[in-house]
Amino acid sequence: MKQTTLFTLTFAFIICMIASAGCIGTSTPSTQPTVMATPAWQAVSINATPVQYAQVNGIKLGYREFGAGEPLLMVMGFHGIMDSWNGTFIGILATKYHVYTYDHRGMGYSSDDNATPGISQYADDAAGLMTALGYDSMHVYGVSMGSVISQQLTIDHPERVRKLVLDSNTYSIRIPETKTLFNVIEASATNTDVPAGVRKEAQANLAWNGSWNGLSGIDKDVMLIVGTNDELTPDTVSVQMAGQIKGSWLVRIKDVPHAGFAYAPVEYAENVLNFLGMDESPLNK
Repeated sequence: MKQTTLFTLTFAFIICMIASAGCIGTSTPSTQPTVMATPAWQAVSINATPVQYAQVNGIKLGYREFGAGEPLLMVMGFHGIMDSWNGTFIGILATKYHVYTYDHRGMGYSSDDNATPGISQYADDAAGLMTALGYDSMHVYGVSMGSVISQQLTIDHPERVRKLVLDSNTYSIRIPETKTLFNVIEASATNTDVPAGVRKEAQANLAWNGSWNGLSGIDKDVMLIVGTNDELTPDTVSVQMAGQIKGSWLVRIKDVPHAGFAYAPVEYAENVLNFLGMDESPLNK
């Protein structure tokens, strides 16, 4: 659910990496700290990357791929298409992972059919795309409506999900905290001035029963990430969700609005790389 209003971003999130080494010689001791250079991240060109197509559940999904390594599926939010991803954000993720972006049915480069729109249908499409690409499972990153779809994917098809990252989250659009979001979705569901695919996404969200009862059953490594200035899916909702998902990580990025990967791509991507690269296996006792 892309935020349509631009926010002034006062960004105060700092990642500190402290690495000091003392060298003792036979003469003068070293007092110079070792300074680790910040990586010079390179953005990818989203629009210059070829669109490919996969047959999934009777429709054709357009997708792009970047990088190499373990697969990471990126699930876009309401009204968004794969052209909407931030090039720096995707570029950083692609340094470690084989990143796949795609358009939901009826959006962007993807076709549609007459199926009744539903969040479970979008989740089935994500699972089907994994199969079409030759994978039994992937890491999954979902933002906003993409978080909703990713939650449903994990509940309906747990075997398909390795690690899960949820960005700008809610477990229902009908709770008091997401009143603004609900109004946007409700207005879009019948607005003939927006594309048919957007109206179907809105209708699917309105028909969704939420995921609250299923969150406690998620047995995956999960990180929730959200900006503290998110007015559509406030960070307090992610706090509630983190309490339901056993062992989950919660990262709140100060002063960042909804879909924060577009505003703080380096900070979001570095947190994702840290999470995906972490060995979460229980310690042997």
